[in-house]
Amino acid sequence: MNVYCGIDWAERHHDVTLVDEAGTQLAKRRITDDAAGYRMLLELLAEYGDTPEDPIPVAIETSHGLLVATLRTGTRRIYAVNPLSATRYRDRHSVSRKKSDPGDALILANILRTDMDAHRPLPADSDLARAITVLARAQQDAVWNRQQLVNQVRSLLRTYFPAALDAFMGKQYGLARPEARAVLTAAPTPARAAKLSIAQLQAALRRAGRSRGIEAEARRLREIFRGDYARQPQAVEDAMGHQLAALVVQLDAACRATDELAEAVEESFLQHPDADVLLSFPGLGVQLGARVLAETGDDRDRFTDARALKAYAGSAPITRASGKKKFVGRRHIKNDRLITAGFLWAFSALRSSPGADAHYRRRRAAGDWHAQAQRHLFNRLLGQLHHCLQTRQLFDEHHAFTSSSADLAVAA
Repeated sequence: MNVYCGIDWAERHHDVTLVDEAGTQLAKRRITDDAAGYRMLLELLAEYGDTPEDPIPVAIETSHGLLVATLRTGTRRIYAVNPLSATRYRDRHSVSRKKSDPGDALILANILRTDMDAHRPLPADSDLARAITVLARAQQDAVWNRQQLVNQVRSLLRTYFPAALDAFMGKQYGLARPEARAVLTAAPTPARAAKLSIAQLQAALRRAGRSRGIEAEARRLREIFRGDYARQPQAVEDAMGHQLAALVVQLDAACRATDELAEAVEESFLQHPDADVLLSFPGLGVQLGARVLAETGDDRDRFTDARALKAYAGSAPITRASGKKKFVGRRHIKNDRLITAGFLWAFSALRSSPGADAHYRRRRAAGDWHAQAQRHLFNRLLGQLHHCLQTRQLFDEHHAFTSSSADLAVAA
């Protein structure tokens, strides 16, 4: 007898329902979100025929958490059903649109019973790949958080301290530079910055880790800080200085967190067996390669072919046709993190791959916008990556971009 399990996930408890292949409800139970509840769930599954060789499939509305980690042991298939999809299925069972947690668990179990083939189970990624996913996403979030804080600091400086923008915005990393953070910590207002001596500026630069050109940089900063700029009233300026000091503390912590996570990502990524294949591609470094691996995983059976991977990434176009109407456009439902990494990958590949640069220029000449040409290049690189990972081959420029005629045929 085939048995299917549906779990309605909540913060403090979970509702579990088991149904057979005829749709008959075999059992329902509410478990707590702790180790005792997880053991109760495993015992319930075992009571209805769950074995390591033939585990009962489970549908749940999340792909994360300790409950999912407990269920993923062995070869059990876990289906993370989108809550929006579950809502659509609910209308099939009740025209009144009533809703309850046990009822949602029953709907999830019936989704597996009737439409299991239409849903994709969680990939069987290795523990190392899942760890890289956690670290790479955390590092990406830290980068985004750092940039948000930089934008806040920049917006505040424009209102009362434009000299600081002139001093640091023209340099790489701008206000996120250690020198900028150290100087703004020492002098958060124009009045205090104008009083800084050469020795004080040199000390701040040394605290930031600078070892070359300290005296020249200190003189440059003193000249800018003592320049002629408009000023806020002193009381307002001092208040904004306190606000800036608080933001700089947050920015400093965000920069340290970003750097520490980047080191952890690099350490884990270089241990993965797919790292050499990913790093052989033009435009992929350690951090960007780790982001691509984090979103694609290392389960070779996850995507049936390269087209499935491209659709998942959102690089392949989608066609909507009805009668005489036909529309081909970009995908809106996609892995946003992967497509973001893809645009960075395609842009970086233009500098290191003559074939990628020629492909991009042909797409531009054919009328594509910059983003369209980048997305098309990413689509092609992603297909090549799928082939190289499946065959365990390194990227080869001559095979990837064989000739102009072949590129034009693919672009058509």
